[in-house]
Amino acid sequence: MSDLLKRQFDAVAQNYDLQRRQLIPCFDDFYSMAVSVVNTEQQAPRILDLGAGTGLFSSYVRQKYPEASLTLIDLSEEMLKGARHRFRDDSHVQYITADFATYNFEGQKYDVVISSLAIHHLSHQDKRTLFLNVSNLLTEGGIFVNADQASGSSPYFDLYYKEQWEDTIRRNGLTTEVVESAIERRKLDRNASVNDQLQWLLEAGFTESDCIYKYHDFALFYARK
Repeated sequence: MSDLLKRQFDAVAQNYDLQRRQLIPCFDDFYSMAVSVVNTEQQAPRILDLGAGTGLFSSYVRQKYPEASLTLIDLSEEMLKGARHRFRDDSHVQYITADFATYNFEGQKYDVVISSLAIHHLSHQDKRTLFLNVSNLLTEGGIFVNADQASGSSPYFDLYYKEQWEDTIRRNGLTTEVVESAIERRKLDRNASVNDQLQWLLEAGFTESDCIYKYHDFALFYARK
């Protein structure tokens, strides 16, 4: 990931959680659906959160699996400071400050891999490579839940989604500075289509995968190894 992207997220880290609900029009449905499909028979599952940021998604999953062991990886130490504050002295949470797309997990295995609004920053080839890496990190029967963004099926829909999102966040009580900052960050997005991402998951070795929720360009992917 680029240094520019890291700097942008470092800059907004302190207020990121407060703003996220206003910047994601489908916030409640998006995250509640994501958490609902994080299902494992393990009572204390090993869970990896890619691009964990302030640990928001992990915190929801942790409520569902209070005995889980969590590993949060993010490029921005400023964002992870928010996660450290969220989980405080929890000894079952590990933090890795690194690029999740290139980090060597050295033979680690996980029952669940999750991610939210992070993977779309990668190039398409890097997404394909990451999906293969995630498949290799998972135990048999493990699941990958990716709450992310996806491009439309044509430029027409991409423009429509962009206009709808900008109109919504301008009416959500955010300051002009916050709105313009969010729009600027999204210029670095590299959204891939739903169909392409499902194909890449299949190629990576997942036996089951689908986009189980979509609101404009916010899409929830579920895959099982």
